[in-house]
Amino acid sequence: MIRSRQRNRLLQHFRTRTSKLLEEKEIVRGCQQGSGKAQEAAYRRYADRLFRLSLRYIPMEAEAEDVVMRAFVKAFKKVNGFNYQRAGSFEAWLRKIVVNEALMTLRSHHNFNMTEALDESMDEPDISSLSSMDATDILQFISQLPTGYRTVFNLFAIEGFDHAEIAEQLNISEVTSRSQLFKAKTLLKKMLSREGYHYGT
Repeated sequence: MIRSRQRNRLLQHFRTRTSKLLEEKEIVRGCQQGSGKAQEAAYRRYADRLFRLSLRYIPMEAEAEDVVMRAFVKAFKKVNGFNYQRAGSFEAWLRKIVVNEALMTLRSHHNFNMTEALDESMDEPDISSLSSMDATDILQFISQLPTGYRTVFNLFAIEGFDHAEIAEQLNISEVTSRSQLFKAKTLLKKMLSREGYHYGT
């Protein structure tokens, strides 16, 4: 959960308060009209899920919270350019903004210009046991990965980016993206084995 201090810092910008649960389409329409009530509804509805998303990239809670805060501010400024299509599309749009903000934060602190060769003869690590774990446990394992491994793994395995898109996002080669993913899976497999989780061979 985002801490109350952080929540209040954003909510103080809203003009009104409401306990009514608005539908997503109503939230979008209200935000596009500059409604403080709709902005608050959007924050209350999506903030915690977006915070968990941010944590996958940036394990430090305070920094992850700042990413979400900046993402909401940016979303409210750009919402008039958002075209509502179907249920869930607004949250998907917010997720993209959070991921982009997280990547901007990582790029400002880390160098992703890595050059690593990938041995194509090596077998792909099996981490299928992740599918049987709950989200909290998965996050705990992913957060232990080095920054490069963690970032590529999140973009590929969770957000659905391909290696060309990851390479463009992080200013690395596709080979490096594949290498980082392979090493992330290898390390995750070791972590899972150490904790007694079973996987295929």
